[in-house]
Amino acid sequence: MGTLTNRARAHRVRALWMIAALLALLVAALPRAAGAQEESDATRVARWKALSQAIFPGRAMQDGGAVIQLDAPPRALDAALVPVTVDFLTNQPVKSVYLIIDDNPSPLAAHFTFGPKADVHSLKLRVRVDAYTNLHAVAETRDGKLYTTAKFIKASGGCSAPAGPDDAAALKDVGLMKLRLLGPFTPGKPLQAQLMIRHPNFNGMQMNQLTRLYTPARFIRTIDATYDGGNVFHLDSDISLSSDPVITFGFVPQHQGQMTVVARDSSNATFNHSFAIPGAGG
Repeated sequence: MGTLTNRARAHRVRALWMIAALLALLVAALPRAAGAQEESDATRVARWKALSQAIFPGRAMQDGGAVIQLDAPPRALDAALVPVTVDFLTNQPVKSVYLIIDDNPSPLAAHFTFGPKADVHSLKLRVRVDAYTNLHAVAETRDGKLYTTAKFIKASGGCSAPAGPDDAAALKDVGLMKLRLLGPFTPGKPLQAQLMIRHPNFNGMQMNQLTRLYTPARFIRTIDATYDGGNVFHLDSDISLSSDPVITFGFVPQHQGQMTVVARDSSNATFNHSFAIPGAGG
């Protein structure tokens, strides 16, 4: 997490998202393939070059084929709930990973920073995809190097898809959390966990199906997961995260303890919950 204060970190992250969103608007003016929803390879390369320079100004980007693997369906069944898996293929210590959806209105979808309690081998989440696009995952190792890989996905309309039949239903039980362990608990051994958070992640582009008015944006900005006071991960997110987020991550429990999750959204609401690990009967 570095030495930045929470306020300074929040300002820096929001600046990154604003720059990425502005670049997305600018590169949207680039010519598209005639009569097709797909763009030319040259256009996509130009878009990624602009985005990568906005998010990582002046930093070199290396091919990540031996470091990071990105998996997503080539054609999404539901553009508002697109599953994404990031696997780390190296023993090099990974500090953080960025997920960038090039053609989304706000391309920088997620930035995970890993703590000392994390097991950095695999990460899963669900995102909204607005148009046929490249997804980029960028791993940052602790020596400051950046490694990138990409995946093309056919999906459209995910950002404007409603989060539920109406706003009240979508906000019911907002902030409710569940945590499920995906394997046997063994002290000192890596363990995968699946975190579920009830939140509509309104992004300002969804229309209320009853009033036919656009629902004001309200989405999760940060999630912090700690285990017995040690950081597992910090997530900075934005409007591309799916409604009712599901995040699968790894950690290394040294003994029975408590997993604490704190989520904050754009309305300044804070939700937190603690889970006993391994829990009753674990």
